[in-house]
Amino acid sequence: MILSIESSCDDSAISITEIATNKLLFHKKISQELEHSVYGGVVPELAARLHAEALPKILEQCEPYFKDLKAVAVTSTPGLAVTLVEGVTMAKAIAVALGIPIIGVNHLIGHIYSLFIEKETVFPLTVLLVSGGHTQVMQVKSLTEIETVAKSMDDSFGESFDKVAKMMGLGYPGGPVIQELADGGDRLKHNFTVPLHQSPLIAFSYSGLKNAVRLAVLDADGDTSKYKDIAASFEHIATKHLTMKLKKYFKTVKPSTFAIVGGASANIYLRGQIEELLKPHKADLLLSELQYCSDNAAMIGRVAIEMYKKEMFSSIEDLDIAPRSIL
Repeated sequence: MILSIESSCDDSAISITEIATNKLLFHKKISQELEHSVYGGVVPELAARLHAEALPKILEQCEPYFKDLKAVAVTSTPGLAVTLVEGVTMAKAIAVALGIPIIGVNHLIGHIYSLFIEKETVFPLTVLLVSGGHTQVMQVKSLTEIETVAKSMDDSFGESFDKVAKMMGLGYPGGPVIQELADGGDRLKHNFTVPLHQSPLIAFSYSGLKNAVRLAVLDADGDTSKYKDIAASFEHIATKHLTMKLKKYFKTVKPSTFAIVGGASANIYLRGQIEELLKPHKADLLLSELQYCSDNAAMIGRVAIEMYKKEMFSSIEDLDIAPRSIL
């Protein structure tokens, strides 16, 4: 069994995964959404303090499994430095106390493996990762063969939802509230410009769209009845930007199996538009279960199984956090 820890942002999570079967034996996550919602976004120092309280409480529930643990895995990159430290410090203590190896896991690879929790892997894949911190397209052949072919030049897809929600005073996280507000709204009411629509680059950018929405919110002058159409138009253009760039990419690289992962992959409108995009290519679409779209330790554990089998261990002395990922 492998014990895995996730603390890259504002979710404290620990899981226990069986190596031989991929079976998830234990998974507990404590969300910090309520504490951060009053600030309209994650406050790193507050998140770190809450991890320091929550992780030990979850770990206590894992004690019956300690005698059977073969390794401890932990998210070490990317994420908030002050929150990554909480998880890595705990993992090192467990490794020393139990005399087991430690595995440092890339959080982004974790999202890819969220597709395979309690399942066998399916490769190769074209993967769209959309979250609060990242928007990128990757060609994935295996655990160790991952090529990033496109990424955001500024704000991420998920981050833009959070910021639009904050503009409207709707709290944090923004993804679910904007999705709910947009439902039934007029997606064509506001003619927001699709980012980079004239650029040959296969890349993403949300700063311009975010500013256009800000101006629309200001123009509403406090009339919240107008927010529904603004949200719908924003969600439409934010998603259209992704599908237009993917369509351009598919002209050179034909998709056979395509996946959407990350917290924002739970967006219903995005899922529907990607399904339509893939129909001409007759490509399969893989999606994580909704409970595993956002940050969780189960996905870290699923990666850790593959790393354990390849003996991809870290030394306690050398394992360190890296807020930015090389992917």
